[in-house]
Amino acid sequence: MAKTAKSQDAAPEVPQDLPETYEAALAELEKLVGRMEGGELGLEESLGAYRRGAVLVKYCQGLLEKVEQQVKVLEGETLKPLEPARDEF
Repeated sequence: MAKTAKSQDAAPEVPQDLPETYEAALAELEKLVGRMEGGELGLEESLGAYRRGAVLVKYCQGLLEKVEQQVKVLEGETLKPLEPARDEF
């Protein structure tokens, strides 16, 4: 019996559980990128790492968008540029 397209296209195991914080997601993403750039992973592992990274990027972008919306609400829908600290001159 022939396999269905769904079973043929099954992705390698990529955990879909998300970190609890933005910082944890970013740290995991940086670790994945480092392993991929360092050539530590085989082809299938690289594909899995890429997929996991894509999930983490989407998660981080979503969190950043939520925070931006909260800032807009707090600032009355007008984002203001940050002024540099006086000791940075």
